[in-house]
Amino acid sequence: MSSLRHRFAASSVAPAQTVEDFVGVQIDPERRRGRGAGINPSGRFEPNQKEVFDDGWGSTDDLPPLRTEVHEERPRKIITTNQSPDISFDRSINPYRGCEHGCAYCFARPTHAYMGFSPGLDFETRLFAKPDAARLLKRELAKPGYEPRTIAIGTNTDPYQPIEKRYRIMREILEVLDAANHPVGIVTKSAMVLRDTDILSRMAERNLVKVALSLTTLDRKLARTMEPRAATPERRLSTLRQLSEAGIPTTVMVAPIIPALNESEIERILNAAAAAGAREAGYVLLRLPLEVRDIFKDFLERAYPDRARHVLSVIRSMHGGKDYDSTWGHRQRGDGPYAWQIGRRFEIAARRANLNGEKRRLNTDLFSPPQAAGAQLSLF
Repeated sequence: MSSLRHRFAASSVAPAQTVEDFVGVQIDPERRRGRGAGINPSGRFEPNQKEVFDDGWGSTDDLPPLRTEVHEERPRKIITTNQSPDISFDRSINPYRGCEHGCAYCFARPTHAYMGFSPGLDFETRLFAKPDAARLLKRELAKPGYEPRTIAIGTNTDPYQPIEKRYRIMREILEVLDAANHPVGIVTKSAMVLRDTDILSRMAERNLVKVALSLTTLDRKLARTMEPRAATPERRLSTLRQLSEAGIPTTVMVAPIIPALNESEIERILNAAAAAGAREAGYVLLRLPLEVRDIFKDFLERAYPDRARHVLSVIRSMHGGKDYDSTWGHRQRGDGPYAWQIGRRFEIAARRANLNGEKRRLNTDLFSPPQAAGAQLSLF
């Protein structure tokens, strides 16, 4: 009977809706309980647009809640390189595709369209794990001519999301980097990073690691609504404190800063992080590329309908009247008077909290390439 009650309408992809329009069809709240997105729009590469609708046959309460599915991916290489002038690293590793944390604002959501899935609820319920990551990494580090530079992990999806507890891919990656004396920078919202304190503290003694905790808000209710399966703000601060006490250099990322939503917390977040032991800080302005735009707008309409128009209006004022500007040099920080004052507030607050007094550069001089599989041992 459920097949009659829960049908899909397929039509040609329609033009993008205006910001005032209702965006997408919301999935039953009971089915998506504990998830960040409320809609599951088709990816931009799909030939048809699919929408859920009630055909009048009755309730769809018999449909099961959305559960997390994990698919194993077997890539040919694991280190991804980039030439972006906006970021401080030229290589990264993503142990997973998709992220169960379910952050409504996540700029990585559009990458799920490459897999034929929706950047909406699919992004946080249909995940991909790369169990061969450590083996591939060891092989790539062993290549002749490889030049070590800091590898960033967690810049796209969180390496310590809940499924890491089962797959342990991140720990295996750290074991390879530790053995090779290779520097790594980690970004996470999870307290699970404390599991690897033994490896991280060893690497810290050789100046090979920094860990950044992303702290979007100190408001537990806002965090629960916007980042439903990430650690609470209190746990993230506790994680910063425990890492710092273990001698591991820590950074706080106020990311993203969302005008009229968490913007007022900049100073309090930096002060709390500094008190927990952080020594560096950074921020990123909210980014709404591609499908993220409609997913985040839907979140605003559901959770903060009284602020939705104002939030979006301010965002446009920082992107030349658009919801998003992908231009290098502008996409991370925005432009215009409002973006300028956010930047100045952040700089002043960081200075007063004694953050960013010195930017730590990780060591690359100790790098020792892994022994390539099948390689003949040297006599000398």
